[in-house]
Amino acid sequence: MATLEPIRRRSLADEVYEQLRTKIVRGEIEAGSSLPAERALCAMLGVNRGALREALKRLEQARLVSIHHGGGTRVEDFRQSGGLDLLSKLIIGPGGSVDTHVARSVVEMRSALGPDIARLAALRATDSVKERLLEVVDRIDETEDLRALQQLSMEFWDLLVEGSNNVAYRFAFNTLHATYREISQVMTQVLAAELTDRASFRAVAEGVNARDTAETETRARELLRKGASGILELIQLMDSMKEGKQT
Repeated sequence: MATLEPIRRRSLADEVYEQLRTKIVRGEIEAGSSLPAERALCAMLGVNRGALREALKRLEQARLVSIHHGGGTRVEDFRQSGGLDLLSKLIIGPGGSVDTHVARSVVEMRSALGPDIARLAALRATDSVKERLLEVVDRIDETEDLRALQQLSMEFWDLLVEGSNNVAYRFAFNTLHATYREISQVMTQVLAAELTDRASFRAVAEGVNARDTAETETRARELLRKGASGILELIQLMDSMKEGKQT
């Protein structure tokens, strides 16, 4: 059983939930194992039974554990049972390093979903979304700072998701956004080629305004490919450095 730490900050239930979730997704508490009995867990964590039960209920809702009345709490294999919400917790591994396997998966998901989100926005976007897209593009044209362009890019894609009117894409985008925030500072320079491709941002926005689904999808794919190329190169470098340390 992994070593647990006494709770000292925020609400007790939040702290218990965060600590147990982190240890489960990092493999410090193994899938298939059983958590100690409630009384023992309360003593280890320094919390009352109410806070523990609330935290365990949240872990069960996240499909990280299964609670069997009278039979204890079993840790589930989150890779088989977990949802998209875990991505932002998995991308940073032990010691604060980026999990390159998760990062690569996120890049591939972004590259796959983005063009179709743009296509659907061209098909369904309201006049309000179209107008705001062009406003964001105008601000992109006037901006040189990469960090500011990073934020404008997020606004741009948020509007495309809104325009797509697809709730599943909205939830997926929310997850990608939360995951991206965890490593955004590392990604600023890596995404420079994408962030400064002002012509492609404008082409996508104009495609949405013209309801040209094919052109919008194509230009969105080209835009995302630039960012994906930079990120994948960085991931390959990180993997090589990791392998070098192990030899």
